[in-house]
Amino acid sequence: MPQNEKNGSCETPVAGEVIRRGAAAAWPICLGYLPIGLAFGVLARQNGLEWWAVGLMSVMVFAGSAQFIAVAMLASGAAAPAIIAATFFVNLRHTLMSSALAVHLSGISRRFLALFAYGVTDESFAVNMSRFRGGNWSPWHALAVNHLSNAAWICASIAGALAGQFVPEGAFGIDYALTGMFICLLVIQVYGMIHVITALVAALISIAWYIALPGASYIVGASIAAATVGYLLKRIWERGA
Repeated sequence: MPQNEKNGSCETPVAGEVIRRGAAAAWPICLGYLPIGLAFGVLARQNGLEWWAVGLMSVMVFAGSAQFIAVAMLASGAAAPAIIAATFFVNLRHTLMSSALAVHLSGISRRFLALFAYGVTDESFAVNMSRFRGGNWSPWHALAVNHLSNAAWICASIAGALAGQFVPEGAFGIDYALTGMFICLLVIQVYGMIHVITALVAALISIAWYIALPGASYIVGASIAAATVGYLLKRIWERGA
């Protein structure tokens, strides 16, 4: 069992306290998921998916960027193997996020980790890592963040699918919603010059990689390369300090 960080024991924290603190951390994510989930549902419905199929995709996949890509590929007539491959490569970034979270999840049962892993997204990762760094944050609180966010995404995507038939195509800037969300995530993760440099390196490498080798591989390649550069810069600066 995860440790209760308040008293250092291995007891599970009180459910009410976990949900309260998890909700306090998750509400910005849930608020952000509402327009994006609605946008996804609308786009999916406009491209021929029924509301129940949209809901099923959100439950089984729960990966916003991959779901947007899958809908776009379905609309273009792409074959199932191509969609599966694209989703796989886009979501490889989760191995990087999981590696960072693993430091704070040592000694936890596999059942808990399986449940926890299902709810990891870019947004929940950013929030939980920030809370873990600040201290007094347990895996149970992080789990609450993951699944409260999950519930918001599923509900929003289904609502968008149900309303999709009434929304004109391209209205309200819906196609920009996901891009805007990732820009916000980048901004809240920048704490100093190393982060700025790492972000710029990631941007430059991803653009060059995509131009040289079109496809989804640039996401993982740029992430690994930029993370390596950031780590080396941090080591150099720490030695010089």
